Amino acid sequence: MLGFISHYECHDHITGDLHPDAPVRLEAITNQLISSGMDYVLRHYDAPIVARADLNRVHDPAYVDRVYAMAPAKGAAPVEIDGDTVMSPGTLRAAERAAGAGVQAVDLVMSGEANPVFCAIRPPGHHAVRAQAMGFCLFNNIAVAAAHALEVHGLERVAVVDFDVHHGNGTEDIFRGEKRVLFCSSFQHPFYPFTGHEKETDNLVDVPLPAGTDGPAFRKAIAEHWLPHLDAFQPQMILISAGFDAHMADDMSSLMLSDEDYYWLTAELVKIAKAHAGGRIVSMLEGGYEPHALARSVIKHLDALLG
Repeated sequence: MLGFISHYECHDHITGDLHPDAPVRLEAITNQLISSGMDYVLRHYDAPIVARADLNRVHDPAYVDRVYAMAPAKGAAPVEIDGDTVMSPGTLRAAERAAGAGVQAVDLVMSGEANPVFCAIRPPGHHAVRAQAMGFCLFNNIAVAAAHALEVHGLERVAVVDFDVHHGNGTEDIFRGEKRVLFCSSFQHPFYPFTGHEKETDNLVDVPLPAGTDGPAFRKAIAEHWLPHLDAFQPQMILISAGFDAHMADDMSSLMLSDEDYYWLTAELVKIAKAHAGGRIVSMLEGGYEPHALARSVIKHLDALLG
């Protein structure tokens, strides 16, 4: 049974009229789930509030304290953390739900109640480093989920794969040198956050892609770099930072991927999960800012997860 975790409070993260990470992203996914019929084959769950202990596994506790202290009260003006990252009165609770979704997803998959599981949440998380928010992200949702799988469920090999158009610098920062985690990231380069273009340790597989990269070139790069490392690592669970902003219709980037490219990549990850991880996959939404392309791509992603 394919699990689907979200929460209405993720809509309450209000970023402003011109900010790409708007509530319409989740609304578009919901509408596409219904119109495609996919909604009826999912098991729905409400994302819980993350425990502070889960956040403190991957973030500096003093940083977590600062985020809570900065959160504006109901009715107060938004707080700008940087030029990209803003906290409205509803942001902290949305971020707590987003991170909590990853913990719940891992628990569902490990118990066998649902597998795979997709988390339709916002704000995203993969740019949040150990002690700093950036790039729309407050807490690193996928890192929280991976650390939970390692420390609570005792897994020894967890793969985190990130196909957002922006390098998952926060996830890389948190897990650099952690031999129990293999981090694979594909991204446009040079591009924000201008990191990840050199593999720094044995547990990092970065695939920088030049502007204009199309589907066939993307698939070739993934097949040559990600897939052999994943197969050799033999992960016991695969966690996906699912960013759909490399789509040709998304003006956030200059990559030229299609809905079908996301289906292909997801299907390849499912094969590896079935070979080594008992099929265990948790996927969490990152980027994707053209609502129609995002919604269609998510449906393709879920279709491939279903096998």
